[in-house]
Amino acid sequence: MITNLNEQTLDKLRTLRLGGMYQLMKTSVDTDRMTTLTPDEWLHELVQAEWDERQNRSIDMRIRLARFRYRASLEELHYGMDRGLDRGQVERLAACNFIDRAESVVITGSTGSGKSYLASALGYHACSRGYKVIYHHMPKLLSRLKMSKADGSYIKEVARIEKQQLLILDDFGLQPLDAQGRNALMEMVEDRHGKSSLIITSQVPVSGWHDIIGEHTVADAILDRIVHAAHRVELKGESMRKRRATAN
Repeated sequence: MITNLNEQTLDKLRTLRLGGMYQLMKTSVDTDRMTTLTPDEWLHELVQAEWDERQNRSIDMRIRLARFRYRASLEELHYGMDRGLDRGQVERLAACNFIDRAESVVITGSTGSGKSYLASALGYHACSRGYKVIYHHMPKLLSRLKMSKADGSYIKEVARIEKQQLLILDDFGLQPLDAQGRNALMEMVEDRHGKSSLIITSQVPVSGWHDIIGEHTVADAILDRIVHAAHRVELKGESMRKRRATAN
């Protein structure tokens, strides 16, 4: 039963933007749950509800700022011998130690093999663990950086990327890099090397990346920083999109 005193308290909680406490108290008043708890138990539940609410808001904000291409979840990954996706490796990556150690993850495989989904699922999971993540489709990012050179916002764009603890570059190698693309990639990789983490996906095998990057010296420098000590995931098998379409 909501008394006048309870109404005043609920109004104050709402005014103070204590949404977790407000929702718990409103529900508890309606169900008389407050009468079954000791004062310290009730205080604990109120504080826990507010903590959970703020944690969830923080996760939602990190996910929005990451600008993922689509929603993805580690729990919905499809494993199998034919895919080359090892559950143990995914679980190790899900611990996010590779982010703490500023290491890279390289995911390769044919079109539709689930590279982007796996990268995004790891990104979503990292957001839930409190890390700052940014997702970029590689061709679109390079095009945006070229335009930012023209309008004077390049430094701001690069600085925003540099601040993220995990950068996801999706669909690397769809087209060879020109001089501007090589320089932009080199700058991003150099800025992150030893300081923050990178996930890069590509349908081109790593052995072909040198040709994609182009200029020999720059390609060597980029690959040395990305590939040699990276966690490697090589997806195999038929297109997951084709498999889902057939199943439907």
